Amino acid sequence: MLVRALYLSVDPYMRGRLNAVRSYAPYVEIGQVMVGGGVAEVVESKNSNFQAGDIVNLPMGWQEYAISSGAGARKVDSSAAPVSTAVGVLGMPGLTAYFGLLDVCSVKAGDTVVVSGAAGAVGSTVGQIAKIKGARAIGIAGGKVKVDYILNECGFDAAIDYKSTSDYAAALREVCPNRVDVYFDNVGGPIADAVLGHLNTFARIAICGQISGANDAKPSQGPRMYRHLLVARARMQGFLVFDFEKRYPEGLAQLTEWVRDGKLKFHEDVIEGFENMPRALIGLFTGENIGKRVVKVASAR
Repeated sequence: MLVRALYLSVDPYMRGRLNAVRSYAPYVEIGQVMVGGGVAEVVESKNSNFQAGDIVNLPMGWQEYAISSGAGARKVDSSAAPVSTAVGVLGMPGLTAYFGLLDVCSVKAGDTVVVSGAAGAVGSTVGQIAKIKGARAIGIAGGKVKVDYILNECGFDAAIDYKSTSDYAAALREVCPNRVDVYFDNVGGPIADAVLGHLNTFARIAICGQISGANDAKPSQGPRMYRHLLVARARMQGFLVFDFEKRYPEGLAQLTEWVRDGKLKFHEDVIEGFENMPRALIGLFTGENIGKRVVKVASAR
């Protein structure tokens, strides 16, 4: 089928795909189409599962038109939420939060959950799911606007503005007097070091992203924190949302229900124009966005 892009996603993982190093997926060679998910309209189809006019979510890369066999594509239900959410709260970021918190971290009622990058697409969803499950949600974000967003819009219990404090450990002690049961790590670096020093016994840590070091020319040298894992008998696990691919329908059904019921809120940071794809991606690493950043390429016909 031939599809025409309506919205294209920019996500932190894309930065890693530009590095010619061994990773969980092949890097993008110079001259290749940049990888990424999109929401598109089917223009013409020889696939019986999709018809012209269907709105689909698929891995189409950074291009205005793409040819797809239909592999990895799914129809988007526009009655649930704006179709752009298929690359946001009702797509890969939402699923990342869902499986990372519920499966990797095994969150339960009464837990104290700390999430870094809390005003982003994944982090803001993690905090809200934690609240839905009866946990206490603490967000770490940069700047007053983002802190206000996660407190007032997303319902976090407390927040740390990492830009206004130089002592992350002291800030954590203040908002987490009973220490940390779950840490959802989107950033790594000194913030993660501080959280690892404040764990409860049998804490669970999910490594989702390490955005703080994305542009480092060489690995930074920080405190070696493994002793804290030993003392707390904590579990730290890296994960990819693709690990749960067979369970996507389950996750999407639950996320959609929460959105429809008003339990799960979302914010979209929309940039207009395909030519702005590079600028939109770079802005993720300078803290420009709140919620999910997408680029609007065209309107449905």
